Amino acid sequence: MNDLDPTVCPASTRLVGREADLSFIQSFFANSQVQGAALLLSGEAGVGKSAVLDAVATGAVHNGVRVLRAAGVQFEADISYAGLNQLLVPLFDYLDVLDNPHRDALRVAVGIGSGPVPDRLLTSTAVLLLLRLISAETPLLIVVDDLPWLDRATNAVLGFVARRLVGSSIGFLAASREGSDSFFESSGLTEHRLKPLDDASSAELLALAHPDISPAVRRRIAAEARGNPLALVELPVALSTEQRATLAAVPTVLPLTDRLQSMFASRVAALPDRSRELLLIAALDGTGDLAAIEAAAAGRAGVDDLVPAERDRLVAISADNRRLTFRHPLIGSAVVELATASERRRAHRALADVLGEQLERRAWHLGEAAVGPDETVAALLEEAARRRLRRGDALGAVTALTRAAGLSPTAADESRRLAEAAYVGVDSSGELEDASRLLAGARLVHPGTGQQSLHAAAASAFLLINRDGDIDTAYRLLVGAIESGDHGWDASDDALIEALHLLVLLCWYGGAPELWQPLFTFMDRLTPEPPELLRVISQTFGDPARTGPPALPRLAELIATVGDDPTRVVRVGTASVFPDRLGDFRWATRRLIEQGRAGTAPVRRHLGALMHLGLDYYHLGRWDDAAHLAAEGLTLCTNHDYRFFAWYFHYIQAVVAAAQGDAETAAALTEEIVRWATPRGAHGARYFACHARALAALGNGDYETAYQHACALSPPGTVAPYVPIAMWGTMDLVEAAVRTGREEEAAAHAAAMRASSMAGLSPRLELLVLACEALTAPGEESVALFERALSLPGPERWPFDAARVRLFHGERLRRLRATVEAREQLTQALEVFQRLGAKPWVARTAAELRASGLSAPTATRPGPVTLTAQELQIATLAATGLTNKQIAERLFLSHRTIGTHLYQIYPKLGITSRAALRDALSDLDLDRED
Repeated sequence: MNDLDPTVCPASTRLVGREADLSFIQSFFANSQVQGAALLLSGEAGVGKSAVLDAVATGAVHNGVRVLRAAGVQFEADISYAGLNQLLVPLFDYLDVLDNPHRDALRVAVGIGSGPVPDRLLTSTAVLLLLRLISAETPLLIVVDDLPWLDRATNAVLGFVARRLVGSSIGFLAASREGSDSFFESSGLTEHRLKPLDDASSAELLALAHPDISPAVRRRIAAEARGNPLALVELPVALSTEQRATLAAVPTVLPLTDRLQSMFASRVAALPDRSRELLLIAALDGTGDLAAIEAAAAGRAGVDDLVPAERDRLVAISADNRRLTFRHPLIGSAVVELATASERRRAHRALADVLGEQLERRAWHLGEAAVGPDETVAALLEEAARRRLRRGDALGAVTALTRAAGLSPTAADESRRLAEAAYVGVDSSGELEDASRLLAGARLVHPGTGQQSLHAAAASAFLLINRDGDIDTAYRLLVGAIESGDHGWDASDDALIEALHLLVLLCWYGGAPELWQPLFTFMDRLTPEPPELLRVISQTFGDPARTGPPALPRLAELIATVGDDPTRVVRVGTASVFPDRLGDFRWATRRLIEQGRAGTAPVRRHLGALMHLGLDYYHLGRWDDAAHLAAEGLTLCTNHDYRFFAWYFHYIQAVVAAAQGDAETAAALTEEIVRWATPRGAHGARYFACHARALAALGNGDYETAYQHACALSPPGTVAPYVPIAMWGTMDLVEAAVRTGREEEAAAHAAAMRASSMAGLSPRLELLVLACEALTAPGEESVALFERALSLPGPERWPFDAARVRLFHGERLRRLRATVEAREQLTQALEVFQRLGAKPWVARTAAELRASGLSAPTATRPGPVTLTAQELQIATLAATGLTNKQIAERLFLSHRTIGTHLYQIYPKLGITSRAALRDALSDLDLDRED
């Protein structure tokens, strides 16, 4: 029998009607092929999930398995890692088995160490490593009850751990109420639903639990309970002796939920005052830590006062870890509802007194204890909100700011905090309806003198463009609020800087040069100077063809120190789009997407990361991956009502369709962009549509239409200012002009490209500049320019662009009768176009090869490179810069094994060193999900 086999406990504690469920769980963990796997239980409230968990845990202990338990508590749902603290308390003495980084991160996360908030991935890895090390000596079973009530951070860690248990001596069993929302990402894990008991089992349970009830009353209770074990056991407790004996005395209506809540309240009310006080503190504390509960009740009650509650089976107390757990969440709710407002405030104050340096929890309890406005507590809650926001917990920040607003003594502060909560809501959390309500509240409590706070103006502008408003109105609203604000142009004013970041986007969406001047004026007035990230974005995102290159050294520094703050990751990505630097920190973007999928990153930041990685993948030739990310982004936009951002993903889908020759799809998608953008004045979006349309027309051989669309993006002879997408369409315009006989326009545009600074932004853009100069140059001069273009560092990193240049080069060589050289360039181009699925360009290149006297090969694409799943994982980690030792620690392998794998991987990818891994993986034609 497997060590994780949770044999059912002795007959005295047998669960009626759950034999099949327990048998399934037993076989699941006993199956050697899924040893160490995770199982999720679900079911309606009271269906017996906790009882099943208890039976499994008891059976596991009976078989020598060490059981770690935690339970979600509603009042702790906003406290990061509260659940992880519960789970790992028995292992605190073992933390020294970890290396220093993992140990220190874990100590900070569970609240027994000090230091900066640890990286979520580092914390998750530390937990997994600790559990694996402990389980090497003694098998472990992790049992988690009320999963949806665990805090978001703990859910993220548990989700990470639950997917990495195969092959270990660790089992994971968790339960959640059916239909409840949870931050735990359950996709891909086995789930088992506990159904209500059948009629026979219901009758058996009632007879065992309440043998004194008459058969008629028993049938009535069974009918009302509908197989719910908790109701079957507890409903009769609320009945009097007379009611138990005769059906006529039983009330006509017994609403299940209401009667259960009432019954719990009555049972709690019967306890001594000292017991009730301890239970109230425990319910409000949520961690179950007896030491904290006793400390908060010091001088008024002690742990011995819990005996009546234990005897009445309202709570259970674990002797080994000194933890108190309620037998059912409704008991804790009943305790709180039964207490007076004064009693609840006193309990909150007592908890705040014993929480010491735990600022967030202390601030929350102080807020709940306040009887009226209190600026000191409001300020503490505001600071707690900022800490949560820095961790990516936007919803927690909104909650804390809202509570802080309610405690603000002045209408102005209340309005300011509500406005900030609204801004955080629209900027990060994805809760737009709540943001609208908060913003309306801010205006109601403090109409002011007609001027909005910066947070209110920013939130209003965002809501305006996301609904049915226009860019111009949102722009004027925000500019007016910035100009009239009382910020004193202080560069450390968070609200001012946030407003300026939003103004950058509004200027860009508007697509007109004149929109940018107020922004630059505002930045010049900032003292002592603009923040570095804001300055760089204004140079590399606004008009990078003219202002971008001088900012590149500072952009490199920002990329090197990007960190894991979701807002910073996305904003550095925004600064990196047009200088083609997204690949320099692709790892951070991927991580943010994974966090978004797990529900631990703000929705809007998740969207931003999907946009950036989608664009990155398009230029890398990973078109299927780009299209998948775009589809994911559109789903998010729909689910969270972020209508404004849908056009980004439509563009990614359109440009992929255009490059692959699906003109019909590209036309439909670009029409959707234009239809949406035009009435709103979102000309920046319309320019993107022009780019995709020009590319689609080129693929169709409709060079006149391609020229018209390319000119709409940027007039010939100039790289349109403050339209950075114009750089991406320059080669389209020059090619279309050449093929329609507009030699002067083509030459003028190539000259404008050279006169701009776009060649200094990236090798890809320099490739475009040289190629366009070659297209407009005569004879041998053009050949030399093409050769210069293709000799730039790593042109194959941008396979579609490079293949198009090779096609142009081959065409020119053939016309100069350099047939052998032409065939070489055309063959290489055809190979890439075939691999990408760029059908129009495949046909054109094949025709050119035939014109050179060479039949186009039917299959120039090499056989697919295949890496095993483990090889791909190792190669991906190595490409991010991790050492063999660091990779080994993450994958629980030896560093020698990692080295062996890498030396087997290099020949498969056609490379000879670690430095070439990133580019090789980017070019690899693998269909994998990031």
